Amino acid sequence: MKDPIFEPIRIKALEIKNRIYMPAMHLNMAQDFAVTERLVDFYAERARGGVGMISVGYATVDAYSGGPTNIGAHKDEFIPGLARLAAGIKANGARSAVQINHAGRYNFSFFMDGRPPVAPSAVASRLTKETPRALERDEIKEVIDHFAQAARRIEEAGFEAVEVLCGTGYLISEFLSPLTNQRTDEYGGSFENRMRFGLEVMQAIKKVVGHDFPLIARINGNDFMPGGSGRKELTDFAQRLTTVGVDALCVNVGWHEARVPQIVASVPRGVFAYLARGIKERVAVPVIASHRINDPDTAREMIADGMCDMVAMGRPLIADPYLPEKARAGREREIVHCIACAQGCFDHIFKMKPVECLCNPRAGHEKDRKIRKTDAPQKIMVIGGGPAGMSAALAAAERGHDVTLFEKNPRLGGQLHLAAAPPGRDEFAGLVRDLANQLAVQGVKVVLNKKVGQDLIAAEKPAVVILATGATPVTPPITGADLPHVVQSWDVLADRVRTGRRVVVIGGGAVGVETALFLAEKGTLSGDALKFLLVNKAEAPEDLYAMAVKGTKEVVLIEMLEKVGKDIGLSTRWAMLQDLSRVGIKTNVATTALEITPGGVKVRLDDTVEEIPADSVVLAAGARSYNPLRQLIEAQGIACRVVGDAHKVGLAFDAVHQGFAAGREI
Repeated sequence: MKDPIFEPIRIKALEIKNRIYMPAMHLNMAQDFAVTERLVDFYAERARGGVGMISVGYATVDAYSGGPTNIGAHKDEFIPGLARLAAGIKANGARSAVQINHAGRYNFSFFMDGRPPVAPSAVASRLTKETPRALERDEIKEVIDHFAQAARRIEEAGFEAVEVLCGTGYLISEFLSPLTNQRTDEYGGSFENRMRFGLEVMQAIKKVVGHDFPLIARINGNDFMPGGSGRKELTDFAQRLTTVGVDALCVNVGWHEARVPQIVASVPRGVFAYLARGIKERVAVPVIASHRINDPDTAREMIADGMCDMVAMGRPLIADPYLPEKARAGREREIVHCIACAQGCFDHIFKMKPVECLCNPRAGHEKDRKIRKTDAPQKIMVIGGGPAGMSAALAAAERGHDVTLFEKNPRLGGQLHLAAAPPGRDEFAGLVRDLANQLAVQGVKVVLNKKVGQDLIAAEKPAVVILATGATPVTPPITGADLPHVVQSWDVLADRVRTGRRVVVIGGGAVGVETALFLAEKGTLSGDALKFLLVNKAEAPEDLYAMAVKGTKEVVLIEMLEKVGKDIGLSTRWAMLQDLSRVGIKTNVATTALEITPGGVKVRLDDTVEEIPADSVVLAAGARSYNPLRQLIEAQGIACRVVGDAHKVGLAFDAVHQGFAAGREI
């Protein structure tokens, strides 16, 4: 039986070798709109990895439609750079497209010399905190022509298709939505009028590039904006697009302002496929499904079941550019999967940094972080099997060294297992499996249940030791911290202890938030139970909702600072805070824990002291580096490198990247 992923498909006359489509993602790798070698190297590597088609971007249609780290398509002077990018993709076996877009009210005035962004109407943006200026009629015609001329440049540069972004809350979807389009002319009011701008963009592009040049629209299946464009309206828009020359539809979800999570780990794999299915049932052109399709099995099932014709894999190909080739060659066990952590991709975008990846330290550094075989192999000892230790061992082994990794516990992974414990975070456990599989592929010897001391180091005689011994939880200096009902958050997340009905969590950082959510999940309905009760109409839907979010514990979270989750990345923090509220966790900020008593926790809030009753108290006050072996190793004259939390407590991203750097540099 043929693998549905690897059956060829056509968009117009363009034949694509497989059904994997890499969608456009903002990478912050362009400079003053110009394509950089870093950008070319990034996409050339993904093309080598076997993806069928790559869409880059988004690219700007005029000087005020994006920022300087977007790819520029608004001037002819950008064509040579675009041509280098197209050639880099095509030379390595993939088809190529550019997504063009106008940000509308999502643009920032500081990108435009202080000018306000433009939109259909002057409706403020919750994302940018700015109010745009409404476009005049003649300006609308100019913007439409800008789209067409950008498409012309893309065709001239040698790309094989153009994609237009019609969703995500950018300009075309702003015209579509009654939330942002309050016009009374022919571009506003009725749905027919609100579609007009997007349809005219497509018609103008076709007129310039010709009927045979493939035109793809990336549209929303649902805006997830109360009062905005919903599934039915957007399905109608999708069908109308195909009547004006659109040759394929890539189905996106949500606006940046939407409160439905779209990219974080709690979003189930392939959950939005139903939107692609609804559109596919209405159109005769290929439909590409998007969002959280990070493994071949999910993609295979979606295509085989008729939910879509192709699958968009963006971050999965950042994490492992060779995912398609590994799947084609029957090496799926070797794939390093995206875990939807957003630490190196979306969080970097918010920091105006180029995209990187927790799972793949080479992402965005395809040339400068290449690993070359050493001429002088050495014996390397890695102590600690968490993310830093595994990453270091992999890089050192790829260099050609003889590497043995020692872990005192019966399994690899370290704190990744704690990160995987809260609801919707089990992808972190998948990273442990992936890294362990990579260790086997690289031939790294792994010794579990082995605590390393002076005698073992002397017996091993390593040339270099990489210390990745992690961290230990902090016990804050609070009276009563030694009482029997007081436990550490790490022990809670590892299911080594039990807690009572009323729980107070002291510490509102990432670990405290995760622990509170982990405890609040206790006693709620599982997904399977919820579906069973729903389809059998056993209970009213509103009662099922309550039982899905309300567990058996009362959880209070205490934080000294003015807000909780300060160390959580922006991409995931809002969703986790939303979860705290939804499941009924009470959060007390600017609150100091004074004393733990047998019956609760005495706290100070402003000038008031009160006692919060608790059957169990959980300490989530941070961690400190654990590194007892360095002096011993250096005293033996052995070179030593310390990485991850053993060096400085940080994110999993930091641990993986530090480990990689240490192993690569030996």
